[in-house]
Amino acid sequence: MTSAVPPPRTQPADAAEPDAEPETRAQRSGRRSIAVALLSGAVGAALALLASRQTWANGTASVAGGELPLSATGSDVTGVPAALAIVGLAALVAVFAVRKAGRMLVALLLALSGAGTVVAALLAADDGGALDEKAAEASGDAAATIGDLSHTAWPYAAAAAGALILIAGLLALTYGRSWPAMSGRYERDGAPRPRKAPPTVDPDRPEDLWKALDRGEDPTREA
Repeated sequence: MTSAVPPPRTQPADAAEPDAEPETRAQRSGRRSIAVALLSGAVGAALALLASRQTWANGTASVAGGELPLSATGSDVTGVPAALAIVGLAALVAVFAVRKAGRMLVALLLALSGAGTVVAALLAADDGGALDEKAAEASGDAAATIGDLSHTAWPYAAAAAGALILIAGLLALTYGRSWPAMSGRYERDGAPRPRKAPPTVDPDRPEDLWKALDRGEDPTREA
């Protein structure tokens, strides 16, 4: 026995929302640029801070007729990469808190922080000054120098971290004008806001009269 009621017709997913506009190429590029900038900036800052705490150079100092092994961390050699990483991380967050010209200035600061980190790390990659100071302190001789000097790969890791921060800055400079601002929804637009009408007081309800008095209203006044 067949039913006389025809089966419901299914509507294609595309036809269900005729008003939905397809995402434009610019919107897709803007969304991807935000993700890449956030990832690059955050990873770059974290890597720069991590690299600054690792050993960058090793050597030995002659102390009392013996050899004393010494090592220097990135922060011993130069504090610039770590400082610029913190500045870059703050600038990365601030990019979404400002708009227009302010956003471009912050994006420029972000890019400069990355570039400065790269330059500082590469200049310090072969630096032995920090170890010479430790050798002079250990031996008590201001003219003492370090021997068997060697360097690790951590300075180059810091330089790579700076490159990631630089990429985040360049993306912010290129696409930042179209990025949303985190504070936009909380800003006042200056338009007058409607005042809520006071609740209606029923003179036959004592609790309404007391509530009106608590609000500083005259319950006997007619609306």
